[in-house]
Amino acid sequence: MTTATAHTTVIRPADLTLRDTLRLAAIFAAAKLLLQFALTLWTLHLGYGYFRDEFYYIACGRHLAWGYVDHGPIVALQARLGELLFGDSVFGIRVLSAAAGSAMVFLTGVIAWALGGRRPAQALAMFGVIVCPQYIGVHGFLSMNSFEPMFWMTCVLAVILMLRGFSLRTWWVVFGVAAGVGLLNKPSMTFFLVTLGLGLLLTKQRWVLFSRWTLVAIALIGAIVSPHVLWQIHNHWPTLEFLHNGQVRHKNIVLGPVQFFLAQFATMQPVNALIWIAGVVSLLRAKSIRDGRWLGLTYVLFYALMFAMHAKDYYLAGIYPAMFAAGGIAWERRFAGLRSVKENRVIGFPVFETVLLVTSLIILPMASPVLRPDAWVRYTTALHLHGDKMETFATGPLPQFYADRFGWQQEVDIVARTYRSLTPEQQQHVCIFANNYGEAGAIDFLGQREGLNLPPALSGQNNYWLWGTHGCDTNVVIAVIEDTPQEVAQKYESVEVVGRMDEPYAMPFEHKNIYLLRSRKPSSHFDWADERFYF
Repeated sequence: MTTATAHTTVIRPADLTLRDTLRLAAIFAAAKLLLQFALTLWTLHLGYGYFRDEFYYIACGRHLAWGYVDHGPIVALQARLGELLFGDSVFGIRVLSAAAGSAMVFLTGVIAWALGGRRPAQALAMFGVIVCPQYIGVHGFLSMNSFEPMFWMTCVLAVILMLRGFSLRTWWVVFGVAAGVGLLNKPSMTFFLVTLGLGLLLTKQRWVLFSRWTLVAIALIGAIVSPHVLWQIHNHWPTLEFLHNGQVRHKNIVLGPVQFFLAQFATMQPVNALIWIAGVVSLLRAKSIRDGRWLGLTYVLFYALMFAMHAKDYYLAGIYPAMFAAGGIAWERRFAGLRSVKENRVIGFPVFETVLLVTSLIILPMASPVLRPDAWVRYTTALHLHGDKMETFATGPLPQFYADRFGWQQEVDIVARTYRSLTPEQQQHVCIFANNYGEAGAIDFLGQREGLNLPPALSGQNNYWLWGTHGCDTNVVIAVIEDTPQEVAQKYESVEVVGRMDEPYAMPFEHKNIYLLRSRKPSSHFDWADERFYF
């Protein structure tokens, strides 16, 4: 039905009651949750362990703060809550990421309803999101990216409902909280909010911005984010230094316009392009989905901004659920004559959904490590599949997303064996130094989890540098570093190679010596400030 307002004519969703929509969305959300749980358990069975960044996020969760060098505070809180609620097993620390994926699927269904879609549109949108490789990947491990679509889609839903005549007061407050917490999760939400605002300003739906409740939302965002900004100021804006270093050192691969566009097909599942592209077009045309052009413009503007900034291709992932919701409606309206659509069936497009399922199963090993490493190499070689390479580091037989789950136990075993060889006095003061946060995080986590009682690890990378040296003595050091024995001998009188990280499936830069170093030379003065490496 339609209701007139002082600004425009708004259309409330029809055909399904909200209760029916929530029930259907809950079923698909539960399916997503079970899928992620099953994949995690299966990959553990195959021998894949903790991912490099998970060690780091757990360490950050044990040092809770309002900010971190290379990420916001939400992922650290996520890690801490995961540990407290579900334990520190691989499965336990990934529960909340899987739950965030479930919430994303739920919101996709509700957005399809809010845009006017019936059961076939909602189901197609949610099914497309569930089989998307990008989401299977990020919701399968502890990551800040797992929560990003949930925050973005909450904001989108809030705007849609306000445009449909729902309470401005309620939904601007919801918008403000979601946007504020989303900014604490990942700063890229800033660009999403800017393009969303521009999308509204460029269309007649701009009226929703001119309300006193909009100011309340802005105030909420400012209040939520202000402690993080104060932390950045207090620590001399380390995140800006981190971003600058990544740019000048060419950390990420820069994609051309064609590569960047084609990467969206790969990350979203190639067959899924028939859904999300239809969604973008239908929103821009604003015929089958009335008052939707602002959302289509938001996507176009955000896409252009991310490409101009040389962002990684997956940085657009947070906005796609809304495009799937619109695409589901476009399919529903285009094939309204199908019997399954007329009868409002969940499986409204059986042939297409079957093709989508089959192709998703074929490329599933690219999203989740469901094959043993040697089998993965044979499978992807036979099918000419390859993983996206987003950073300039050299890779081995496995893409980094899989390779970074190997080698950590070997590292910690060598470090622990060396630590036990020291005298009790040396054990009290030894420094355990690692090149990067993954190595340091593995030592901290596995060293404590397995009762090895290792002292805290040191690293100059990112937040590990801010945590300092813990008062250790740099005259006795267990070092996990890339330097050659000759290079290390310039700083220490005694250099002993106690082991080597040589796990064949780990990243090439994780093939390195582990040293026991004694008696730092007077000519090589140690200054912790020189170890800072924000990258």
